[in-house]
Amino acid sequence: MGSCGTPPPVRLAILETDTPVPSILARYGGYGYVFKHLFNRASITPQLEVTSYDVVSDNASYPDPKDIDAILITGSKASAFEDKVWINRLVQYTKDLLNGDDVKKVIGICFGHQIVGRALDAEVAPNPGGWEVSVVNVELTDKGKEVFGLQTMRIHQMHRDAVLAIPAGVENLAQTSLCSTQAFYKPGRLITVQGHPEFTDDMVSDILKIRRDGDIISQELFASGERRVKDKHDGVEIAKVFMRFLRE
Repeated sequence: MGSCGTPPPVRLAILETDTPVPSILARYGGYGYVFKHLFNRASITPQLEVTSYDVVSDNASYPDPKDIDAILITGSKASAFEDKVWINRLVQYTKDLLNGDDVKKVIGICFGHQIVGRALDAEVAPNPGGWEVSVVNVELTDKGKEVFGLQTMRIHQMHRDAVLAIPAGVENLAQTSLCSTQAFYKPGRLITVQGHPEFTDDMVSDILKIRRDGDIISQELFASGERRVKDKHDGVEIAKVFMRFLRE
């Protein structure tokens, strides 16, 4: 008699598109480790075989598609619309995976969400609504409620850029008053979020302070973000949704 057994782990390549600020790097390591910390909190680590690739160079090495099942593109302080060699290579790699006959799944986080937008020929630019920071309540569409299993989604944000239109062939799962394209989904192929499920309150507080001190965000926005930084958020639940998507 046969048995169902345990499915093999999903081979997930994390494409690191930035280095964390020094305090986060010292506490957690690079963004690959930041996501591993999230996966541990979500109790999904045993289901994953995770590798990390730093892709922020013009000659960065990428995983061979035959050696992976999926990629996760991290957030970055860079702008996804910039005409830089490493960003254009990342867009093309993502496009090739999404268009390939051998299905490889794609998860995009913030900058990664925007890279997926570019790969699907949507416009990415500075967000007309401006910055979103700290824990934000995100309105889910009916499909978003189905996919995330939530009535509303609370997620850390840290973005000034946005995908300006819903790409062809995907469903938009979520929106806020400042950004109407908060999450994309195509069954069996891609899922993205504009927010940061991997962020914790200490990470966001550190980033807010650095961006305030560098005059990147205003004192008013900093204060607003600090008031919300410890609010409950759904990062762990979103990670579990990613795992279900990877098993689709």
